[in-house]
Amino acid sequence: MSEYLQMIGRAPPSAKGGVFALGNFDGVHRGHQALIKVCIDKARSLGVPARVLTLEPHPRSVFNPHIDAFRLTPAEVKLRLLYALGIDDVIVQEFTPAFALVSAMDFANQILVDEFQAQHVIAGFDFVFGHRRGGDMNNLRTWLAAHGVGVTEVSPFRDSAGEIMSSSRTREALQQGDIETARHILGRDWTIAGVVQRGAQRGGTIGFPTANIALGDYLRPRYGVYAIEAGPVGARPLYRGVANIGVRPTVDGKTELLEAHLFDFNGDLYGQELEVALIGFIRLEQAFPNVEVLKQQICQDVETARRRLEGTSS
Repeated sequence: MSEYLQMIGRAPPSAKGGVFALGNFDGVHRGHQALIKVCIDKARSLGVPARVLTLEPHPRSVFNPHIDAFRLTPAEVKLRLLYALGIDDVIVQEFTPAFALVSAMDFANQILVDEFQAQHVIAGFDFVFGHRRGGDMNNLRTWLAAHGVGVTEVSPFRDSAGEIMSSSRTREALQQGDIETARHILGRDWTIAGVVQRGAQRGGTIGFPTANIALGDYLRPRYGVYAIEAGPVGARPLYRGVANIGVRPTVDGKTELLEAHLFDFNGDLYGQELEVALIGFIRLEQAFPNVEVLKQQICQDVETARRRLEGTSS
């Protein structure tokens, strides 16, 4: 567990009271950011802490453990982004089969009021909670009003075209290779972070050494080649490069992996955490008849990525 996963289950005394934002917050997109701002503004007006109450693991993965990977921001990334928005505490409630049986009313009365002593609660218009998603915002307002706890419902955040900023829309964009739309919804580049693994080192033999990162719980974007920026997790990107995301059909065909070739870099990143930002989609992943043809294509991909990255800050 990372330092960001500070609180699992019951909250320590220091986390009681304040304004609570509720939700899964996968992606921490612009809609989530708007909700968090409402939470922080309300908390500051009351002179109390601004807190987030979220669930881990994501309920979807508990109810259907064999579901395809779908996370835009695994737990550690999500929490880091929430703290970066200025929230005071992120409380992680462990989501277990037993917790899934807690009724909506008990969640409101026993957890929000008795356990966390919430003074005000913020949630999105479509927030549902409790066993079988039995509670909605109307229920939340009614049940918490009995305890003198206010509720603010945040309307959907829309862009200039009237489209709602949502996690599902972000996933769809990434699965189509539409990096620009994903960036528009998130308000930042979408990244994949992980520890650089030691692979077969085939890239080095053809002049294109790569930093390999397992995809883990991350949503699988469209398999293909991307222009990228990369650097230490949570820090300003230090490198530019090109990456293949997929199963490498020419040399493997089975293992899902992000293989990043960093321009003008000759160091050793094995064992280090690296965060890779997808800047632009270049082409679909494809199989080549031999390694020589693959090498020629990589040369073209490098030049395409360099042109795509011109004018971006690193």
